Amino acid sequence: MDHRDYNFDVAALGEGAGAVHSPLVVLDLDRIDPFDPACKRLSLPPCPVIGLGDSRHPLAAQLDCLVEPPIRLDGLIAAICARPLAASVLMQLLRLIEGMDPARALVAESLAYATLQGGDEHAQWLAARRAAPKDVPAGQLHVTREGDVLRLEMDRPGTHNAIDAPLRDALREALDLAVIDPTIGRVELRGAGRTFGVGAELAEFGTTRDPARAHAIRMQTLPALAAVRCGERLVSRVQGLCVGASLELAAFGRIEARRDAIFHLPELTMGLLPGAGGCVSLSRRIGRQRTALMILSGRRIGVETALAWGLADSCVDALVD
Repeated sequence: MDHRDYNFDVAALGEGAGAVHSPLVVLDLDRIDPFDPACKRLSLPPCPVIGLGDSRHPLAAQLDCLVEPPIRLDGLIAAICARPLAASVLMQLLRLIEGMDPARALVAESLAYATLQGGDEHAQWLAARRAAPKDVPAGQLHVTREGDVLRLEMDRPGTHNAIDAPLRDALREALDLAVIDPTIGRVELRGAGRTFGVGAELAEFGTTRDPARAHAIRMQTLPALAAVRCGERLVSRVQGLCVGASLELAAFGRIEARRDAIFHLPELTMGLLPGAGGCVSLSRRIGRQRTALMILSGRRIGVETALAWGLADSCVDALVD
């Protein structure tokens, strides 16, 4: 796709959000005079506003994201145009929760997620998804304690540790325990086998079609509501795939990654945004703009990029991206 189709004059954005009727806006910062009076009147439309060029430009920090490797502009444009409503809701949410108390931001995230659950883009994804495999075992959380260390291991063979309702509930219960027990000094989260986790069980998507009821369930069961209170005591040891809800949860604490770790947020392709706490946890680790880059692009990133961005805190062996 030609990004020139979405290039806008900065003056047009100064006229208010209603002046833009496009799924996205691209601003070439290298062609915008930083002393142009229109820069002071910038008003972001509800769609994503993507910047190209010098990150030191006075406008750069105001935009939704700045294109940087390994993300490519053509991939961003294609993903946004495929799911424009989800992309728009995501941008408005990330702007809204910047600087907000994390617990309140989780409520805002859930409400935005609920909005998209009832939308056409998610309905299209539900209608097109493959049938769920039969006789898949329920997830288990192995909980052990040694001294002041609480160890949690997600274990769901045959699914790459996809988080189903039983595993989600067990995670919430264990993290609640960590919150209320001051003698627990460290919570270690792992995934059994070769994969840390591929996120929420896709077969359970669409189980609750009422967005209001789905939001109410999340406010009772979401592990992120406890994880956000664990802070730096939560440490995740990540190997292999770390996708969706698995990454969203891990990002509330330290992430110690093996060199084969791959980080991925695919929710936009489902007509959704990360709804397991990721809009909150990642934006507070890597910033609003790089969070937007990851979600909008749906691009997988390796350990080297994760370390450079601050998504991973350490790598246990040599780096490979």
